[in-house]
Amino acid sequence: MLSDSSAKKLLEEVSAGLDAAEEVPFYIPATGPVARPRRTLKYGDSFIVLDSHGDVGVSADGPDGLFHEDTRHLSRLELSLNDLQPLLLGSNLRDDNAILTVDLANPDLYLDRRLVLPKDTIHIIRTTFIWRGVVYQRIGLRNYGERKVGVRLAFAFDSDFADIFEVRGLHRQKRGVVVRHAIGTDRVILTYQGLDGKRRHTTLTFEPIPSTLELTKASFCLDLPPGHTDSVFLTVDCNPPGGHSPLPFFRGVRAARRELRAITRGGTTVETSNDIFNEVLCRSMADLHMLMTDTPEGRYPYAGIPWYSTTFGRDGLITALQMLWVDPDIARGVLKRLAAYQAKEVDPAADAQPGKILHEMRSGEMAALHEIPFGLYYGSVDSTPLFVLLAGLYFERTGDSETMAALWPSIVSALHWIDHFGDCDQDGFVEYERGGRQGLQNQGWKDSRDAVFHADGSLAQGPIALCEVQGYVFAAKRVIARYARRMGWESYAAKLEAEAQDLAARFETAYWCPELKTYALALDGEKKPCQVCTSNAGQVLFSGIASAERAAQVASGLLEHRFFSGWGIRTVASGQLRYNPMSYHNGSVWPHDNSLIALGLARYDRKDAVERVFTALFEAASYMEFRRLPELFCGFQRVRGQGPTLYPVACSPQAWASATPFALLSASLGLEFDTQAGEIRMRNPHLPAFLDEVVLRRLRLLDASLDVKIRRHRGDASIEILKSSGAVQLVLVHTR
Repeated sequence: MLSDSSAKKLLEEVSAGLDAAEEVPFYIPATGPVARPRRTLKYGDSFIVLDSHGDVGVSADGPDGLFHEDTRHLSRLELSLNDLQPLLLGSNLRDDNAILTVDLANPDLYLDRRLVLPKDTIHIIRTTFIWRGVVYQRIGLRNYGERKVGVRLAFAFDSDFADIFEVRGLHRQKRGVVVRHAIGTDRVILTYQGLDGKRRHTTLTFEPIPSTLELTKASFCLDLPPGHTDSVFLTVDCNPPGGHSPLPFFRGVRAARRELRAITRGGTTVETSNDIFNEVLCRSMADLHMLMTDTPEGRYPYAGIPWYSTTFGRDGLITALQMLWVDPDIARGVLKRLAAYQAKEVDPAADAQPGKILHEMRSGEMAALHEIPFGLYYGSVDSTPLFVLLAGLYFERTGDSETMAALWPSIVSALHWIDHFGDCDQDGFVEYERGGRQGLQNQGWKDSRDAVFHADGSLAQGPIALCEVQGYVFAAKRVIARYARRMGWESYAAKLEAEAQDLAARFETAYWCPELKTYALALDGEKKPCQVCTSNAGQVLFSGIASAERAAQVASGLLEHRFFSGWGIRTVASGQLRYNPMSYHNGSVWPHDNSLIALGLARYDRKDAVERVFTALFEAASYMEFRRLPELFCGFQRVRGQGPTLYPVACSPQAWASATPFALLSASLGLEFDTQAGEIRMRNPHLPAFLDEVVLRRLRLLDASLDVKIRRHRGDASIEILKSSGAVQLVLVHTR
């Protein structure tokens, strides 16, 4: 065993060989194990991360807290019984994510070394939900003992009003001031005077009136006769307006559930013959509804909890693309919001140029003070072509000419950005290079510092032109060309189509790596291809820019052992110099990445490959808590009888991970929508072996809808129309 001095010296030597932390300014640290599993509730711009006991801040170094608009309004909320932690019996999150219910019991209570209350005498039900910026908790107690019991129930609470980036690990030289004061006998207000000149408030209200109320603790002395029940209620309100009072607990529950039912009513539903997959779909849809946030422009899927609960351009666009067949209204909200915040001027610090689409929006103190660049930040090279692509696909899915007309100036501006600012060296490819020192070094979806590299492991230097981004541009111009043709703008349509075809030809020449049988990850600033095997080439298939022959080679490679972990396709193939199955972007498995690859495989009629990817992700989800696919998980090779290895700081839920099962189902069924012909098509429909039957209800096209049953028959599928409403036809297309 090493002595303390030897161990310290070894640590210093190892540390000397590591990159300085300053090179990764927005890294999310994982400093130790999480003692209690986390549970998440969200409504609008507020979310709360609790542990399995319903507490906040008991486990050290976690993302716990009540957050509102990127500020933590509650950093501690701990329940005790006679100054002891209650025993955990169980912790259950409703299938619709509306309510967390925790069952607790008293521990053995002693007085002068004498047992006065055996454990499990008092049952405690702790019920929590969040609605309209208010967290509601009810503590219900029941005495199952034979004698009257007197207990002291207490809440310890506080707030540090930390910015979300502080919680993520960034350190600040200065902070504002927290002031705590009691109002009457039942209320405490925590106030933060920020350095940005803004006051933020958290109001805690207790019912009944506590026996004692301090600035960070409320205690209740309760007498419980045998069989007797009692309740204590708490509301925590973020930045309440003057004269505002939260609803009583039970009225709040009813109002929140009514609202949720109204929001979820009327959309396309999916039911299958596999009960576990039904649970996956149920959780995915519930997570998407929870992440959806009402904004002035419409409902928008916030990216993920805890770190990305805000408007992200890329995440919202891809989520909307994945869900376009199920609920095109998501796309409308995403497009309108991103159009409203489209960049109008050049701002190097924000990586903004006219026509560019937003990457990230933040409203916390650090953003207001420009301690981080993400107030309105545009450092995303792919959001702009994805915006154009989604707009065109949304119109083809819905025929919504009114929304398309309103979006048209933003689409034209985005296309101008693609051809000019996006192609800074005018070589015909869209590339990125950050404008300010604080901005993201890499600006594709793999935005880690080390995510874009050459075969020798050296990091690519900018401007960097990612392979999948060229595909997005190709697909965007083609779909807008189709729209222009429908509008009678023949010359404009021909121009866009010619540009897309020219891009495809130049792309094949510049990016294809014959010795690797795949496309280069990127071109660096000297136009040297990054000749490494990555999943980015799979997303090239999604866009359709790849030739059929080369797409077949890419597809086959993605299913080889070096890429396919058994749980999905890795971001980087094993054997590449920077491959690490525990990394964020260099060997892990991302569900959304796999879903886009699956849509690409379906485009090139590789339904066998779609089935392998679909099955792997389904089986991974079956091992996950709540059947919830996380943002990512580790890329270790699958071991028989074991589940996938989790990534320690992955967001869960994450919008595009939640949308993944629906995108995989769409890829399997080959769903297409033609509003002009009044047709819903299934191109080479195929179900994986774990699904014998799928029923789609209220599959919409304009004002019409279908209920459809799909059955698996070996390598084929049969279709039965259960119900038809309006002028719509279901057409099967077989091309193989």
